[in-house]
Amino acid sequence: MPLLPSRAAPHQATTNQNQSPLAQKFGGTDKCPRCGKAVYAAEKVIGAGSAWHKSGCFRCALCGKGLESTTLADKDGEIYCKACYGKNFGPKGFGYGQGAGALTNTQ
Repeated sequence: MPLLPSRAAPHQATTNQNQSPLAQKFGGTDKCPRCGKAVYAAEKVIGAGSAWHKSGCFRCALCGKGLESTTLADKDGEIYCKACYGKNFGPKGFGYGQGAGALTNTQ
């Protein structure tokens, strides 16, 4: 059986939004929504559908508390701790957000 020369696969465009020729050829990195800089694998954490820098950017937008993927809530592309999210975007009205001590028994 004779050996046939191999053919290169046809070029396919990438879905990478980075316009750099190197990024198009080798694959680019994600951009952090908070600072806009590249997020590399060693510092990457995924939350709210985006890649964030674990050290400085993956924090609550209001209080600055460090977050984990299970302790965050997101709204409009920004991330918050559960406490800040509840205070600012939770239900409004009598008895909400003040804890069980604010409710009284009226019997």
